[in-house]
Amino acid sequence: MKLHRLVRQWAISYTKNGKYSPIGIWFHWIMAALVLFQLGYGWLLSRYPVGGDKLAAYALHSQIGLSILLLAILRFVWRLFIPDPINDADAPGWQSTAAHYTHYLFYTLFALLPLSGWAMWSAIQPVEPLRLAGLIEIPAMPFHTLSPAWQYEVMGWAESLHVVGVVGLTLLVPLHVGAALKHHFWDRDDTVTGILPEIRDDETAPDHAQYSPPAA
Repeated sequence: MKLHRLVRQWAISYTKNGKYSPIGIWFHWIMAALVLFQLGYGWLLSRYPVGGDKLAAYALHSQIGLSILLLAILRFVWRLFIPDPINDADAPGWQSTAAHYTHYLFYTLFALLPLSGWAMWSAIQPVEPLRLAGLIEIPAMPFHTLSPAWQYEVMGWAESLHVVGVVGLTLLVPLHVGAALKHHFWDRDDTVTGILPEIRDDETAPDHAQYSPPAA
């Protein structure tokens, strides 16, 4: 049997029971941690004094953003390959529709924010290449051929789009968390438990009870 069929069968063994596969779960939580870091770090960057330290911080911020873009692409491909589980959140109604539109907006922002940040970085001359995940060199967008006036225009448009994306993400994150809390504590359904890492008991594990020697 081919490898992709084995992987698909393994993942579906989770999704058919209303759980996301472990790969889908880690995609979710790693991206969530990176997004929260980016929001906080981006806020701090606006308060850095102009200089080399601020430029280095912007480089790190841009590189993490590109990593989020790569993870979003991989996660989207994974979702095409492995269907999402069907759980209580998929019941027909406005909540299910709102959840789907929220996911579409998240993916849109996962593309808009890194690309606009990359454009801003590329409009700074002389520009240095970025590194994806700190390893793979990513060249700048070809704005060096433009006149300084057009580079300034690109910087302005990219910055405006980036601000719109940040505001959108800042609103979506608490909305998403609030909806998850409502499903878990108010509706008491399986929406949140489906995306939590699963801890399985290992029946073959040794018994760790304290040993007591037999009485003489």
